Amino acid sequence: MTLHKNDLDPRIRQMIAEGTVIPAHPLALTAERKLDERRQRALTRYYIDAGAGGLAVGVHTTQFAIRDVGLYEPVLRNAVETAQAWTQRPLALVAGLAGATKQARSEARLASSLGYHAGLLSLGAMREASTQDIVAHCRAIADEIPLIGFYLQPAVGGRDLGVDFWTAFAAIDNVIAIKVAPFNRYRTLDVFKGVVAAGAADRIALYTGNDDHIVLDLALPFDVRHDGKTHRLEFRGGLLGHWSVWTKSAVALFKRCRAAKAAGHIDQDLLALDACVTDCNAAFFDVVNNFHGCIAGCHEVLRRQGLLDGIWCLDPHESLSPGQAAEIDRVLREHADLSDDAFVAQNLQRWLA
Repeated sequence: MTLHKNDLDPRIRQMIAEGTVIPAHPLALTAERKLDERRQRALTRYYIDAGAGGLAVGVHTTQFAIRDVGLYEPVLRNAVETAQAWTQRPLALVAGLAGATKQARSEARLASSLGYHAGLLSLGAMREASTQDIVAHCRAIADEIPLIGFYLQPAVGGRDLGVDFWTAFAAIDNVIAIKVAPFNRYRTLDVFKGVVAAGAADRIALYTGNDDHIVLDLALPFDVRHDGKTHRLEFRGGLLGHWSVWTKSAVALFKRCRAAKAAGHIDQDLLALDACVTDCNAAFFDVVNNFHGCIAGCHEVLRRQGLLDGIWCLDPHESLSPGQAAEIDRVLREHADLSDDAFVAQNLQRWLA
């Protein structure tokens, strides 16, 4: 059954449109690299209690390889059932969609049947395709579920996408948002230009996925000039792997950015936090090693808090890089004010129950 954006609960549509905090959900594994359902549930409960407005499941942070080991449906089902049992408040549920058109359409149908509201569409399988073919692919998936576009940086499986692509993508009726995560200011602006050119600035919510630039993305306006007019846009929310850790503090920071914009005054202390958050991200995402340990780094933070039992990934070769643990030690020490360790410690046993 096709899910159109007009079919969504109006509260969910409004939340996505206005902007919210959506953590990219990690995968909890046992030492045997099997799904740890108890800790997977605990993570979902943590994000909900931390104040997240949604969850993104089956995305890069969840590990794309879940599809190769039969975990895609169990992981999506675990999150949605846990969320429905844990809270009565509206929660935007986003399912990661990947693969060629047939696979992505199948995943979209499954996600919709499980109760997900939108699909975050990875284009990793279309790295050699033409812009025209990619747009046709996106339109086919949008026939199944409301789409959130995904500009994933090439270092972790994405590809460069120009203004022409984003203009065509933004013209698709069932697109409701775009996660902008090229980790590149020039390419970030390409998305804004495309959305404006498509006349979709009021219809599509832009979410930052630039984990290296979170605070400034959320705090600053963006002016785009098109056909002699200036259009002022903004990132309305974030859908971030970085927000899979220290989520309670991330929610507070998001609210602070939103309040500052509403007041029309961005104070210097808030702007200066961008460097601190980016410094943390450099350690968690293993920037010095071209992001090799980006998933394991987030796992390590969650392990130290007790939410995960280990940092195991599906790929046995995917772990912390040499020196990454020491870098995480450093940022935990230097930026302890950005953590939510006390909040996790207070609630951990309840989430694990």
